[in-house]
Amino acid sequence: MTSSGFFGCAGSISNINIFTDAQEVQLGKQFSRQIEQDMKIYTDPVVTAYIDQLGQHLANHSQRQNITYHFKVVNTDVVNAFAVPGGYLYVNIGLIRAAANESELAGVIGHEIGHVVGKHGVKQMTRQLGLTAVAQLALGENQSELKQMVANLAANGVLMKYSRDAEREADKYAVQEMYDAGIDPEGMATFFEKLLNLQKGKPSRLKQLFSTHPPTTERIAAVRSNIAKLPRKSNLKNDSRRFHQIKKRLPPPSNYRGR
Repeated sequence: MTSSGFFGCAGSISNINIFTDAQEVQLGKQFSRQIEQDMKIYTDPVVTAYIDQLGQHLANHSQRQNITYHFKVVNTDVVNAFAVPGGYLYVNIGLIRAAANESELAGVIGHEIGHVVGKHGVKQMTRQLGLTAVAQLALGENQSELKQMVANLAANGVLMKYSRDAEREADKYAVQEMYDAGIDPEGMATFFEKLLNLQKGKPSRLKQLFSTHPPTTERIAAVRSNIAKLPRKSNLKNDSRRFHQIKKRLPPPSNYRGR
């Protein structure tokens, strides 16, 4: 079951989380190990350092700073990024290429941080698996069964199929994070608009992004509405020379297929 027809509400199972922060972080480590077996991590130290620094800057202005965030780059042309519980975030090379400026890239990374802030991953697991199975995960009683469950969740992309409410909440967190970090949150809206236009011309590159994080006109309007509510700030950053240096450093597009 995907989230396309689901709307979370207070008190529903979609908003239940029984994991402590320590349990969520431990679970995130297991997810990251499993996920990284199935995809190619990009190891250029200059590119990975830039993504980590940008991500950490945003995370340091997030509403959840009691965990350590980890940012990695995935060597695939697919335009996407995703997060798993406990602060593990992945940014595809295809996404970096698609961003026109630093604020657009920061908007997507900030959105993924927003999913971690909202604990959407563990809530999604509860909705998909039920309280009994999730309790077993939290307690870690049967390690072999736990390993298999983690593998199944990672393989099926359960953690990226959020409800529409969760997507909107992550957008809202991202706008505030960017603003507080001194980055123009308008970049988030312009990137969403670009994705809608790109979908018409190159839908295959964007298929996964639209299936997991559909940027609709309604979401774009909501992002701009949230931005309009913020006090005016004249020194918000839109771009950087380093961002464009990083883009030039990326390998040329290939036929590599990955998450």
